[in-house]
Amino acid sequence: MRNFEYMGTLIVHPENKEQLSALKAFMKAFNISFEENKQPYNAEFTAKMKVSKQQAKEGKTVKVNLDEVWK
Repeated sequence: MRNFEYMGTLIVHPENKEQLSALKAFMKAFNISFEENKQPYNAEFTAKMKVSKQQAKEGKTVKVNLDEVWK
């Protein structure tokens, strides 16, 4: 029987397949149950993120005055 007092959820973000494999092996070795979501990101969303990252690298950003946002 599990002790639910210590249950929690972790969301991890491995950066490559090697990290993902290592995390899976670790959890299996310690008998930690886990679920893997294999749904790919929406292609349109991914494309927008790539454009935004490139714009940030090129310094094409917009500064927002937070005091103005809340008016």
